[in-house]
Amino acid sequence: MLELKAKNQSSTDHEMDLALWYARQAELLRESRFDQLDVNNLIDELEAAVGNLRRELSSRIEVLLTHLLKCQFQPQRISRSWLNTLDEQRSQIAKLLDENRSLGPGVTDVAAKVYPLSVRRAVTQTGLPRSTFPLLNPYSKDQLFDFDFVP
Repeated sequence: MLELKAKNQSSTDHEMDLALWYARQAELLRESRFDQLDVNNLIDELEAAVGNLRRELSSRIEVLLTHLLKCQFQPQRISRSWLNTLDEQRSQIAKLLDENRSLGPGVTDVAAKVYPLSVRRAVTQTGLPRSTFPLLNPYSKDQLFDFDFVP
């Protein structure tokens, strides 16, 4: 009964103070007190963390693709702001992939998946018709990450 109460308390901590709950779970792991872990919430939090990393990668690639399209199809409007956005997204993607190498092999698939969203953004931001832009992502993985590549 006491063990059940400890697990219920941990679950309550999870709902009330996430930072405290994280610290407690880390402490329990360090001390190999596995029987006291809030396993269900721990699994949920770990899965959420992976999802957040994937969403961040997708979002950054979407912004990168949007700006590559804008540069390619409105070269007369290329600005320092657009170039800074390309640099920032590439830097942040590189850092994300360096810290989470398992995300790297899926970059091409992620780019293909978010490309239609990037086109929609580019259409809205440039005022150009949808038919202006390629149906599929025209940029290679190398081009996406090449800081010197501006179409």
